[in-house]
Amino acid sequence: MSRVSVYLDHNASSPLRPAALEAMIEALRAGGNPSSVHRAGRAARGRLEAARRKVAALVGALPAEVVFTSGGTEANTLALVGARRQRVMVSAVEHDSVLKAVDGAAIVPVDRSGIVDLSVLERMLHQSREPTLVSVMFANNETGVLQPIAEVARIVRRAGALIHCDAVQGAGKADVDFHGLGVDYLSLSAHKFGGPSGIGALVVRDGAPLLPDRRGGGQERYRRAGTENIAGIAGFGVAAEEAARSSSDVAPMRDRLESELLRIGPGAVVHGADAPRLGNTSCISMPGVKAETQVMALDLAGICVSAGAACSSGKVGRSGVLEAMGVPAAQAAAAIRISVGWNTTSGDIERLIAAWRDLYIRVAHSDIFQAQAA
Repeated sequence: MSRVSVYLDHNASSPLRPAALEAMIEALRAGGNPSSVHRAGRAARGRLEAARRKVAALVGALPAEVVFTSGGTEANTLALVGARRQRVMVSAVEHDSVLKAVDGAAIVPVDRSGIVDLSVLERMLHQSREPTLVSVMFANNETGVLQPIAEVARIVRRAGALIHCDAVQGAGKADVDFHGLGVDYLSLSAHKFGGPSGIGALVVRDGAPLLPDRRGGGQERYRRAGTENIAGIAGFGVAAEEAARSSSDVAPMRDRLESELLRIGPGAVVHGADAPRLGNTSCISMPGVKAETQVMALDLAGICVSAGAACSSGKVGRSGVLEAMGVPAAQAAAAIRISVGWNTTSGDIERLIAAWRDLYIRVAHSDIFQAQAA
């Protein structure tokens, strides 16, 4: 095994940025409760509001619209439940934290590229007069495919419904404009772009309904009770600030990676390649080699990637995203996700290409390959 690990799983969690870590350490050392009126409390309040401004700026929102949460999952649940709509519609490729947020949500299908079917969405919206919330993600966590959120929002608004957008994978990696998109709710998570785990936010349009999901104090303008995680929020703010001013384009690294892997393995398939995608994400199937085999082999080579659908148990499950896109089962079972981030180098990409090539050559004519391809 290589002593130096190459981390290419930023869509799962991106390594903590050094500046975010320093901000967290400073906040932890300072202490203080932002609800207290003494000097330490006022200092904590200052850190809280400074971070709120930075997070708001990352997505073109107003600071007052930002509600800090424990992460993207809580933000999604807070929106889908707190909007108080009798009817909820979600796209077929949403993250589980949206798909499982409410019982009985109607599923809006996607096309073979993974893009929500707008004509079906419009038809479904007019099938009922019940107050409705529609949830469509900004970018898919497995394929990186970008949804036409502004157009979705126009359709939803014409029907008199509300719209939520899970932008957990998009923020910090692509331009996200809360007001420009025209959505009512937008979910964020710090650890997807170099902030700490355990902190996120729900951006709520002024005037949009939001029923708090817990009772307690008046924190976050009575929208989310509980003493705020100041250290996590401070790290979130700094990571958002760094992501907002970063001008690095990682798409050329992703494109080189894909072109080389497709050249090495002519039967390889990049899922969602014909649709607009995040520049950092590649979901690719190695013909005849199961995803878990690839993940383990690459891990032994010192390279961290993930399967297309990794569950909390650490096992590889069937990808609902690829299934919704109509990807054949055998091809979906061979899909891995490679996602680059703020600290990825061209050398990391070359390491991955070399390791993928070695694996492909090693198994291409083996009995294992023939058995899995059958």
